[in-house]
Amino acid sequence: MNHLWFTAQQRTQTAVITVTANLPNAHTGGAVSLADVATLRVGLAQMNPTVGDLAGNRALIADLYAQAVAAHCDVVAFSELSVTGYPPEDLVLRPGFVRDNRIVVEDLAKMTGSCVAVIGFVDSGVGNQVASGRPVIYNAAAVCANGAIQHVYHKRLLPNYDVFDEERTFEPGAGDHRIFDVAGVKCAVSICEDIWRADGPVSQQARDGAQVNININGSPFHSGKLLEREEMLRTRATENKCAIVYVNQVGGQDELIFDGSSMVFAPDGTLLSRSAQFESGLTVVEVNIDAPQVATVAPISDRYAEMYGALVLGTRDYVRKNKFTDVVIGLSGGIDSSIVAAVAVEALGADHVHGVAMPSRYSSDGSKTDAYALAEALGIDCRTISIEPVFEAYLSMLAPSFEGKAADLTEENLQSRCRGQILMALSNKFGWMVLTTGNKSELAVGYFTIYGDSVGGYAVIKDLLKTDVFGLSRYVNQRAGREIIPESVLTKPPSAELRPDQRDDQSLPPYDVLDPILALYVEQDSTAAEIIEMGHPEDIVRRIARLVDINEYKRRQCPPGVRVSEKAFGKDRRLPITNGYRG
Repeated sequence: MNHLWFTAQQRTQTAVITVTANLPNAHTGGAVSLADVATLRVGLAQMNPTVGDLAGNRALIADLYAQAVAAHCDVVAFSELSVTGYPPEDLVLRPGFVRDNRIVVEDLAKMTGSCVAVIGFVDSGVGNQVASGRPVIYNAAAVCANGAIQHVYHKRLLPNYDVFDEERTFEPGAGDHRIFDVAGVKCAVSICEDIWRADGPVSQQARDGAQVNININGSPFHSGKLLEREEMLRTRATENKCAIVYVNQVGGQDELIFDGSSMVFAPDGTLLSRSAQFESGLTVVEVNIDAPQVATVAPISDRYAEMYGALVLGTRDYVRKNKFTDVVIGLSGGIDSSIVAAVAVEALGADHVHGVAMPSRYSSDGSKTDAYALAEALGIDCRTISIEPVFEAYLSMLAPSFEGKAADLTEENLQSRCRGQILMALSNKFGWMVLTTGNKSELAVGYFTIYGDSVGGYAVIKDLLKTDVFGLSRYVNQRAGREIIPESVLTKPPSAELRPDQRDDQSLPPYDVLDPILALYVEQDSTAAEIIEMGHPEDIVRRIARLVDINEYKRRQCPPGVRVSEKAFGKDRRLPITNGYRG
């Protein structure tokens, strides 16, 4: 076991969180005295990187490091792969990218003084993989101080499940559990998955004498994940009698949302500090064994508040990081387009959100009224472009080919495709990103028109079941303290309005019947037989399971969208399109 020693910098009074942490003695396991350890001032740098933007991420790290120095931190920790952004995916297979990221971390190290910086980056190894020939690379953390990289830690445990496939690109680290001393406290570094396994690297580091484990993360959000993390971290702290400093990335990266919520736990499992969800910034926590305990913990949001925060952050970052300024949304007067518009306004501002009402012969007066009432409540512009001229042109053009055929789903889908063409034309002309409005219930069973209402750049609510769309819409009104989404939208039967008197429940079971089945079949991977055994109607379950299975090809052609559940239609659910299995 090796030790690194850093001298604590001189400190002055600053506005920090002061907490009591009964740090164990590295040799005896007992509580340390003031003679054994000084106050440790820790900076948790909750940053919002852009994957691949090495220069931009370097600037963020440098700015947060300067803030940490100004706050007289002894150590400041950045998130997992903070130089590259997480997850970098196959960018790390490009030797030039790995080389450039190494240059950045070395440059950042030169800026450091006595305040220790723990920075995530991609480290290169020696030689090639025998099997694939690709370079050996590691998910790494650089411990930087006094103008240089003092130590590099390689992530030991690589996740390869759900949205993670790190084994595809990285090699696991081995061996070095180096401990470094900061202000008299013995610290160790670990990376994300390393802390999730009992008796894993963190336990070994504690046995080697670590009193504080600094764990840097790129841990994506899903509903309920924060409580899962807290329980795990509390367990890891108590079983190892080691304080935990947990730093998480914040921001949206394509479909993944990183919620921050960085935390500090005392060795007895007490949660001492939790940073805000979905917000970037530096949290400074002063750990002092002689001070009275003052734990400052941001409250956990309720389910819909948390969900709303994820949607807003994901939409804002996807639009802005891809260099768009404005979005356009088809406003039908229904609940899906209403909640998407509300999220977009919160994310981007009303001046950057444009609504389009596209009525047809089947659109009700109520839907037209509701679309404009929503636009007025949100303060966005809304234009009306009737689809009737182009729809009539299609019908006339196709009439000879359709002669003798009764009107059916074909004509309904034509209307949806007319609307998609209009939105894409506006996108092309003005440079606006189209936000699609389909929800998870519809995507699951294929209740949407491919190349119609599914066209666009980002699918804001693609991971929300319809029942959650209703719940979230009521939350939006409650949060605003006024009626943003009209009550008539919340109470009228859902309808695509593609034929006279159409309602969703004519094609699908009621959503309060459908959604629990979808949650089991899609999110829990239950078989149809298992769901039937739970008491759900066999005929409905069989039908829904079949619809989910046969519509994989349609979902593959949908845009990315915010992931809020444990299993979304994206990286975490990879099923074949050509699939003969029916469970």
